Amino acid sequence: MTRIDFYILPDAQVQSRPLLACRLADKAYRLGHRVYIHTESQEQAAYMDDLLWTFSQGSFLPHARVEATGEPPPILIGHDADPLAGTDVLINLAGSVPPFFSRFERVAEIVDQSDAQKQVARERYLFYRDRGYALQSHNVPAPGIET
Repeated sequence: MTRIDFYILPDAQVQSRPLLACRLADKAYRLGHRVYIHTESQEQAAYMDDLLWTFSQGSFLPHARVEATGEPPPILIGHDADPLAGTDVLINLAGSVPPFFSRFERVAEIVDQSDAQKQVARERYLFYRDRGYALQSHNVPAPGIET
């Protein structure tokens, strides 16, 4: 059964959620997982595509948008399509639970301290809990401290 992890950020800065998504993707990739980052929109997908190149000095994460052709890299980014088979970690940056979430071994939900984010996170938490999924919550340390 899919394991759901909620990562609770210590602030409400706009940049915090995408940066943590990059850090989680980096960690999952280094552990040999294939990652799908699900975004809210095409604009957010493009932003994540750019951010994965620049979020950490000296890092390289092989990634592409879902609509790219060729052999898929270990990290895919999309917003309006089901991910390809073979990905096992879902990082959800969208406001709702994607209908395909149960195909993944792990789902990461990232929550900042904004009222809007906390409200949609509560709804997602209840959705998963009411369906019997294993839930974990992690308080993310302040920036500069590893997760």
